[in-house]
Amino acid sequence: MKDVKAILEQFKASPYEEAVVCAPHCGVVSFKTTAGETRVLGPSGTWREKPGTLLATVTRERNAKPIHCQRKGQVREVHSHLDGRFVEAGTPLLVLRHFLTKEEVTQAILKQVLHLFEAPERAKYYFAPDVDKKVKVSGCRSIRVKDGMDLFIVSRMKREKPLNYSGPEGIIYDVYFSHDQNVDAGAPLISVCPEDQMGVIQDVVNRVQSDWEEQE
Repeated sequence: MKDVKAILEQFKASPYEEAVVCAPHCGVVSFKTTAGETRVLGPSGTWREKPGTLLATVTRERNAKPIHCQRKGQVREVHSHLDGRFVEAGTPLLVLRHFLTKEEVTQAILKQVLHLFEAPERAKYYFAPDVDKKVKVSGCRSIRVKDGMDLFIVSRMKREKPLNYSGPEGIIYDVYFSHDQNVDAGAPLISVCPEDQMGVIQDVVNRVQSDWEEQE
């Protein structure tokens, strides 16, 4: 297992992620924000029905389509020389900096240090009936897995087939899928932690929750 404490220190040294916002389609750009200390917000509401901060519009065939911010953060760079000009789809427009939350840091560390069992194809996934019953009663961390274990049911095109777990023996630490949603190929289904490392992982999680300072 990787040095989880060293990984945490790396996040503390660089506590943010930067994302490039590109034009979703061709058209004339009109920026609605500036770079610097400008704070922007992501979607809000119970179902994220309220759009985030308006960053720009791209007008195509007299139809101005908005580009809203998807995560809370800061506008670091605006390609203002493109304002009022026609751009192709995929043209970089802005750079946003998102400061990581406690939960985001925790999940990022766990995905680096634990074994991730990934979806082999785009489909809906379910735990096998015996496993599902135990998860519902006692939680996912009551499940010990080993290579070749009958663990999942894959549902695709109204057909179902079993999927065995492959990987190191351990405890299911977290589950990343829900029964009613498709999972893309390569996306993690579960993370698995060696049983003798559960205490170490929990110590790091507790440390993040107590020490990490979230930025407004």
